[in-house]
Amino acid sequence: MPVNTQAVGKRYEPSIYAVGREKIVEYAQAVGETNPLHLDFRAARAAGFPDVVAPPMFCVVFAGRAMGPALFDPEVGMNFARMVHGGQEFSWSGLVVAGDEIETEVRVKEIYERDGLGFYIYESSSRNQRGEEVVRGVWTHIVRGV
Repeated sequence: MPVNTQAVGKRYEPSIYAVGREKIVEYAQAVGETNPLHLDFRAARAAGFPDVVAPPMFCVVFAGRAMGPALFDPEVGMNFARMVHGGQEFSWSGLVVAGDEIETEVRVKEIYERDGLGFYIYESSSRNQRGEEVVRGVWTHIVRGV
């Protein structure tokens, strides 16, 4: 079945994520982070931050949540039985700290077919409560046998 490109440009309802201190610390510990800015609010405050600072890849926690509706959208029609993760690219433009509220919006950036593979590319934009973009992501999923 050929890919359906009609969903290109579609945007999804933004997801809002309240960043908690314990979530940052748990994530940092899980990935083996040793920088005290990610683990100890006292160290983060001594360095001039209001609270612990999220490691850069913490963005998958809040942006990944926003990706769900886009990935499971019947209008996009991605066949999950044949899907493999193709990659992620992130561009960071600000820090995320405990206490921030991050709003992430996702859009279908591109859908195309090449050599029997369907490429589904999404773009996410995450902004803090001040409206400042903190990270932009490009998420690629590949479906075999389209």
